[in-house]
Amino acid sequence: MSGVNVGIEIHGLDRLADRLARLSSLNHALMLEALGATVESQTRRRITSEKTSPDGAAWKPNRAGTSILVRRGGLRDSIHYRTGASEVRIGSGLVYAAIHQFGGTIRPKAARKLVFPGSGGGLVFADQVTIPARPYLGVSAANRVELERVLLTAIGQLLN
Repeated sequence: MSGVNVGIEIHGLDRLADRLARLSSLNHALMLEALGATVESQTRRRITSEKTSPDGAAWKPNRAGTSILVRRGGLRDSIHYRTGASEVRIGSGLVYAAIHQFGGTIRPKAARKLVFPGSGGGLVFADQVTIPARPYLGVSAANRVELERVLLTAIGQLLN
């Protein structure tokens, strides 16, 4: 009987199997740390220079005409992330952070008027103050692209 045999040798399968094993044991904590650090940086950049919501809408100017959300840098500097087993949370622990994110009206609780320093150095008395929403937390389309690059870079390093 006549016949034909074909032999196929594939070189490098051991190396590929090793890389796939490293990928399957991907350290999620390191990935979450990388994502958290990136989103923290993006959020601080949004407050410092971009001055837009994650959806791209420009923030409403403030009355003083100063840099929006940056008087002394407290809000910007309070932005931090925290990782869990399968999540990253980012935000600020400052009591006034939420009103800047969502907007709202502040009314006096224990007095007839609100009193706060004015831009000219004097005091301002008001029945209420309405602060427009200036969302600074969130992920924009450009942020998503940057986050994808962070993930792909980390995965690429595991495969090399």
